[in-house]
Amino acid sequence: MKRILLLALLAGLLPVRGQDDGVVTLDDVIQTAQDFARDNLDPEVLRNLPELDQQKVRDFLALVEKDLHGEYVVDLAPLKDAAQIILPLLESRAETQPYALWLKSRLDYLETAEDLRRDTPPPKTEPGKPPLPVPNPQPEQARAAWIKKLARQPVPKETNPLVAELKPVFTQEKIPAALVWLAEVESSFDPRARSPVGAAGLFQLMPATAKRFGLRTWPLDQRMDSKASARAAAQYLHFLHTRFKDWRLALAAYNSGEGTVQK
Repeated sequence: MKRILLLALLAGLLPVRGQDDGVVTLDDVIQTAQDFARDNLDPEVLRNLPELDQQKVRDFLALVEKDLHGEYVVDLAPLKDAAQIILPLLESRAETQPYALWLKSRLDYLETAEDLRRDTPPPKTEPGKPPLPVPNPQPEQARAAWIKKLARQPVPKETNPLVAELKPVFTQEKIPAALVWLAEVESSFDPRARSPVGAAGLFQLMPATAKRFGLRTWPLDQRMDSKASARAAAQYLHFLHTRFKDWRLALAAYNSGEGTVQK
């Protein structure tokens, strides 16, 4: 039944933001996602998924990654139901659990995007013209939605020892100790999490960034080491703050890339 629902959700038509002319069909996005998945996802990691679902799961993970870095937060809303169906597939096998952890830590984004889309009135359409995209919510509206969302969630008990252990690392690197909670956003404080594009560890460091700040990724991946990854993340944040002169911009660049913020 889950497989049927998964195929129905991912094979049907879904309005997705286009590059130039507004809205394209899911077929257009899936082609891009297939190229993305082929170039970025480890083929060995997903090899044990049921054959029928392998490409669909690859496409979906790539689509989530793509829309997380898109311009419109409401584009994430239609992905929530599919994510909740795919998640048990990923959790059921040791080889795909790192992807499951990454996806699970991003369910809040998808759920909050759905709340924002529901609370944002659609723009008025003009006769004979294509429908306009749902606009992004105002910052105050987005902030209120996140406060409401997070107020219902207790702080996971398992984070307390890690926070206490890693705050001194950030302090030593002259980074505000409270920013250690970046690991909650990036991985839900689970070092096993791995993104579709290869970011890994508590602070979801990309391989190039990890090496840039002195970590090895082979034969043992030091991004899995809590203190080592925290130190590299703190050093990267220090670099970003020096460049952009603002902690909000530094955090945005950490998550979406220096080039994105620079543009």
